[in-house]
Amino acid sequence: MSGHEPLGATPVGTLVVQNPSRARALERLGIDYCCGGKRTLADACAARGVELEHAVALLAEEDARPGARRRDPSGMPLAELIADIEQTHHAHLRAELPRLDRLTEKVLRSHGDRDPRLAEVRRVFVAMRDELERHMMTEERVLFPMVRDLETGVATGAAPVSLRETLEHLESEHTHAGNALAFLRAATDGFTPPERACTTWRVLLDSLGAFERDMHEHVHKENNVLFPRALALEKQRRDPVAPGAPAR
Repeated sequence: MSGHEPLGATPVGTLVVQNPSRARALERLGIDYCCGGKRTLADACAARGVELEHAVALLAEEDARPGARRRDPSGMPLAELIADIEQTHHAHLRAELPRLDRLTEKVLRSHGDRDPRLAEVRRVFVAMRDELERHMMTEERVLFPMVRDLETGVATGAAPVSLRETLEHLESEHTHAGNALAFLRAATDGFTPPERACTTWRVLLDSLGAFERDMHEHVHKENNVLFPRALALEKQRRDPVAPGAPAR
């Protein structure tokens, strides 16, 4: 294992920042790189019962795969990253939350008597949907304008609230969503349809799996890229290095 210490000691969120395509390998291993992005690869593997050598090998495969790398969000200007989050992930949520709402209700109504877990799937989804809708509003009306103002250095009337407290609140909601998604995965046997499942039931489970993948990428971009960069920029604006002073 000695050759794997650099990767093993690296937070999994950082691994995905370095190469976003690595998310594919971590998804295969069931390792949370978004809400759990601050854990080292070694710790994340231990928690999942995964051999570190196996994880390192899968990451190496992703690094070597031709054309695997996608654009690194850590290299985007903050305003561009925010636009990407809004246009890609918030737009996806606005389309999928109403659709999944209809599907979970329909499948529960049709098959809840044969699988009591469907009632819990519906309950957990509805609670997650409600929180995500409020969460997006907070980001778009409060956080994103604050970060744009920080980047431009020109105030446009963003809400006068603490950036750190806002980010802590949003990260907490990300954790709630991650817990809800983990419950939905467990309650549906990994989004695997039973043999008796009708077409709608199968569509629901496939859609929940795709929803989970998008949420992982969405939360990763915020927790591991946008939020720390926004805090660093705020500190830079507040405590600029004086001309001629040594950099700290």
